[in-house]
Amino acid sequence: MTGNQIRQKFLAFFEERGHRIMPSASLIPHNDPSILWTAAGMVPFKSFFTGQAQPEVRRVVTCQKCLRTPDIEEVGKTARHHTFFEMLGNFSFGDYFKAEAIPWAWEFIVDVLGLDPDQLWITIYLDDDQAFDIWHQQVGVPKDRIVRMGKDTNYWEIGVGPCGPCSEIYIDLGVERGCNDDNCSVGCECDRFLEIWNLVFIQFFRDEAQNYTPLKNKGVDTGMGLERIAAVLQKVPTNFDTDLMKEIMDFTAVLLNIKYGENPQDDLALKVIADHTRAITFAIGDGALPSNEGRGYVIRRLLRRAVRFVCTVTGTSSATQQAKETTLIIHKIAGEVIKQMGGVYPELKQKQEHILQVILTEEERFIETLAQGTAILNQLIKEILATGTTGVKIAGEDVFRLYDTYGFPLELTREIAVEQGLTVDEVGFAKALAEQRQRARGARQQIKYLSPQQENFQTLRNQFGETEFVGYHQLNVQANLLAILKEGLPELAAENGAEIALVLDITPFYAESGGQVADHGYITGENFKIKITGVHKPVDNFIIHTGKVISGKVTVNTTVMAEVAQLHRTETVRNHSAAHLLHQALKTVLGEHVNQAGSLVGPARLRFDFTHYAALSKPELNDLEELVNDQILANLAVEILETSLAKAKSMGAAALFGEKYGQKVRVVKMGDFSLELCGGTHVQATSEIGLFKLVSESSISAGVRRIEAVTGKGVLQYLKTKEEQLNQAAAVLKVAPNEVAKRVQALQQSAKELTHQLEILSNKLSQQQTTAILEQVREFNGVKMLTTLVTVPDVDSLRHMADLLRDKLDSGIVVLGAEIGGKASLVAVITKDLLNKGVHAGKVIKEIAKIVGGGGGGRPDMAQAGGKDPAQLQAAIKKAVVVIEAQLLAEK
Repeated sequence: MTGNQIRQKFLAFFEERGHRIMPSASLIPHNDPSILWTAAGMVPFKSFFTGQAQPEVRRVVTCQKCLRTPDIEEVGKTARHHTFFEMLGNFSFGDYFKAEAIPWAWEFIVDVLGLDPDQLWITIYLDDDQAFDIWHQQVGVPKDRIVRMGKDTNYWEIGVGPCGPCSEIYIDLGVERGCNDDNCSVGCECDRFLEIWNLVFIQFFRDEAQNYTPLKNKGVDTGMGLERIAAVLQKVPTNFDTDLMKEIMDFTAVLLNIKYGENPQDDLALKVIADHTRAITFAIGDGALPSNEGRGYVIRRLLRRAVRFVCTVTGTSSATQQAKETTLIIHKIAGEVIKQMGGVYPELKQKQEHILQVILTEEERFIETLAQGTAILNQLIKEILATGTTGVKIAGEDVFRLYDTYGFPLELTREIAVEQGLTVDEVGFAKALAEQRQRARGARQQIKYLSPQQENFQTLRNQFGETEFVGYHQLNVQANLLAILKEGLPELAAENGAEIALVLDITPFYAESGGQVADHGYITGENFKIKITGVHKPVDNFIIHTGKVISGKVTVNTTVMAEVAQLHRTETVRNHSAAHLLHQALKTVLGEHVNQAGSLVGPARLRFDFTHYAALSKPELNDLEELVNDQILANLAVEILETSLAKAKSMGAAALFGEKYGQKVRVVKMGDFSLELCGGTHVQATSEIGLFKLVSESSISAGVRRIEAVTGKGVLQYLKTKEEQLNQAAAVLKVAPNEVAKRVQALQQSAKELTHQLEILSNKLSQQQTTAILEQVREFNGVKMLTTLVTVPDVDSLRHMADLLRDKLDSGIVVLGAEIGGKASLVAVITKDLLNKGVHAGKVIKEIAKIVGGGGGGRPDMAQAGGKDPAQLQAAIKKAVVVIEAQLLAEK
């Protein structure tokens, strides 16, 4: 049975039992900063279990794409460790419970998948007698194959929130897969007993005091790894040998000209490359991009780790064209992943061009970085060999730096070191690696169902009910003031000057979301006025208004008038609607690979982040601006439609990956030009935007660009500012504004000519100074030395003079010092014929730089340094003579 067949059978089985098949959520969790990745099937439904949100249906079945990286180093070394995997799961949100979930699980694995019931074992939580009775009496599992286990393995809880006991289904793969221990049984670390399905029964709520209260609406959360169950059904030793992984490994093996199963190290490389490529392909498809922090760092690390394993197979670690041709293959493997998985996950095909381009760009950058690492390693080896000491190891810290920063595997460093007769401090490397892992573990936040603040707001919602939002059509409304909060705690009243949060039963204020800033305005009542500067939605359908009492005294249970600041809203909606036009214009001008990667729309400006691989040219920017303004001048009608998610997608509405959409969605349509899912506020016709002006375009990370723009009165203000700047420049230049460019060009040409003349005079002066300086040459043991202070305008001139003097000497040593910009500068140069006499420019500079309060060094034939104390330059020059003479005597 193929992996695709298992997935289809699972979804169909539970659909027949009243479950709605839901598409996999994004790998990037929606609105959940506590976790980087969707790492389990329940993550998209966390808010349903906590009560933060209400599900549209009570029974759901999914095949969820997941990504986990705590055990990244184990991938490929064990039969089942992965970074990316698929999790089959069925869920009940306050509907069925153990009596249904347990028999259905048994029915599916025995009757549908055909597993031998005599090979199956069950674990339950210690005191879960209800589960025991269902497994034994209803399903018929013998008592001796139902194992009670403790809280560490069979109880699901993560901090405060819903929790409950687990029941796991294991399969006995046979004695030959075991550890030969007479006590080997379920729970043993060997490969004999394999857990294939975990059933979690959400039936309690744990509070801060660790009290467990039974939930009124109990839930079911199950998870079965698709790769794992496929390995069982296909009777292969590892998940990598299933059709889900093997086809990708076979494709990779052809590219690398190796065969799977012939060499353990090659097999490890194939497994890691296949696993990591699946992970980065799906993650980039869901909107993640390589960077140096957060989930971007995870993607970068996985991709570079895959490239490193390519390098170990091909034996390349340089940036030569030949090395690139044999190493840049991850994007090709990603194409194979998309070919295999695109039918199940159509977003991969939709984003294929973008995914492959991002991967190729990152591969190319890493190859260059790897070349830099090679140069650094070679320099380390050169320095060690120069000491002439035997038995020296490359320091563990240096080996780890090469590994962590430049992607050098320990094995590659060791191999290069051995070629030079050196060894590696592997103990020091292991220590540095362990310290980094510890830091990473400490940085990972624990997944929590609810923060204390969310618990508080959920309690308030339960107490006061949901907030009715009427702000799409009204900017003011009469409402009841239900609660006053100060520092999160309820208050009966608030005085003038108090900063508070308010709960209303109905509101016209838009809460910040989807990139649109919150409305501002006022809430007024009899003898009081509150200025509102923040509005947010901490839990679904519950709006909190924050502001300051600017007059009077406000009390709860009061009738108030809530009024949105019209100008703030108007200017914000202009920018929001313009952002929609810009999004479609980017796709039209640059290509369909462009997708939104973030946005911020407020009254003053709009900021739009999008996926693209290069800076936009001037013609492209002009085309964008013109296209958006064409749509504004066309006065396109803006229609708001409410429909099903499936219907919206069939219409072609653009949805953002990572955003969470219910089955009912809001679609914003602007003529036949733009169609997007959006919950924000908008103009009624595009002409209301007025004008659109691009202000800037820049890069914010690899493969992501940012455009900032203004609309409406913002364009007028922008043009006024530019006009004032032009007039100021014209006044300084004493010309009319339309002649500024011509005047600046003339001044540039004049400056260029003057600079050229200055260089000629400077060179003449330098040559004259050189003739005088040459009179200061002295000899020691037959070697000419010239050590002196000079006057030069900059460091380049200092180096130029040193080279000139060296060439005049034919054979000799030159050390110059100069005060430049209030700081000390030193340079030393040596003719090549003296290098074998023990004189080393880098060592001379290193010694004398200390005297001027600086540091530096360099090559044997040339070195330079700087210092903060120019008053000590004369002493440094005198010291140079001592150092050079000592070097000459030592060699003699």
